[in-house]
Parts: sequence; structure tokens; C-alpha cells
Amino acid sequence: MNEYQRWLWERLAEKTVENLKKHGFDAHFVGSVEEAKQFILKMVENCETFGFGGSDTTRALGLVDALKEKGKVIYDHWQQGLSKEEDLDIRLNQGRADCFICSANAVSVTGEIINVDGIGNRTNGMTFGPKKVIVVAGMNKVRPDLHSALARVKEVAGPMRAKSLGMATPCAETGFCTDCNAPQRICRITTILHRKPMLTDISVILINDE
Repeated sequence: MNEYQRWLWERLAEKTVENLKKHGFDAHFVGSVEEAKQFILKMVENCETFGFGGSDTTRALGLVDALKEKGKVIYDHWQQGLSKEEDLDIRLNQGRADCFICSANAVSVTGEIINVDGIGNRTNGMTFGPKKVIVVAGMNKVRPDLHSALARVKEVAGPMRAKSLGMATPCAETGFCTDCNAPQRICRITTILHRKPMLTDISVILINDE
């Protein structure tokens, strides 16, 4: 990242954090992935059980291994070799964990958090159930307003995610959303956190990185 990109993201982050706080979220901006990791580990010291939403962003922080080393209980449906029953049980437990850690498909400078899900464990877990929710997002996911944030989900996050999962959907082939009815469509539930949910403690960590 060049100095001008870093400068721009810092300016955008200032306004985004300000508006997220106005909307009731605990919001922070950190300069690197490692800084985010250490910040989060300190924040969750008193939590014993953790759920993780399906996210490359949170995995890049190395939190799963770091928390396991501390003896914490991890509900992670990305484990290899799970049966359908085990996978479902883990997803249910994610919503009952002391802390749920996930990413966002997009965050608006105006202070909204947007997520699209296929099953619902992530969108459910980040709105109600866990005692603590941490949403981690790189600044590449920040858009000026709600309209452009929703567009990012449709034009960028959705096709990339479908491709990474090997889904048989039009967007995974062409890179363009057709609002399909494919059986393997992953964009089935859209949540917009306009304000912090009344009973859920949510911290948003924006990282000056992708």
C-alpha cells in the first residue's frame, strides 16, 4: 500500500468510526493486522467460548489458533471432516458463545454494517445471542454510503465468495450477479445494522489493510 492509499483510508476511517459510535457501536481503527489481533485478544480475555463466522478476514488474524493456545473453546464450522450434524451443532453453538467474531461484507462511512448470508449463523450470531460480538473489516470494505455498500456486496463480495466456495452459481462463472435462483445461491439473507442492536455489545475493528 502506498502512502496516499494509507492516508486516504485513515481519513475515511476517522469519519466511519465517528459515525459508527454515533450509532451506538464501539468502534476502533488500527494500523495493521497484527495490531488488530493483539487488540482483540486483550478485549476478549474474560471470554471462554468463541464462535467464528465464515470469514477469510478473521482467519488472517490467526485468532483461532491463538485462542486455542489459551485453552479457549472454539466453535468453528471450518474444521475439516465434520458431519452435517456436527456442522449444524457448531453453527448453533456459535450463537450461544461468550464471543462471536466475524467480518462484514461492507461498512458504510455513514455508519451502517452490511452482511449477506446463505445459512444465517453469521447474521444471527452478530445480532442476538453472544455476550460479545466483534466485527473485523479491512478498509477495502468501506464504502461512502449505504447504497454503495450494498452494491459492494452484490458486485464484489458475493461473486468472490461464491467462487471461493466453488458454488454452481452464475456469478461464480461470470463474476456478475444475476439475482439468480440457483440451488447453491449463497446470497439469501441480508442484514443492515443501522444502529447497535439493543441487547448486543458490538465492537467494530477497522484495519488499515485489505
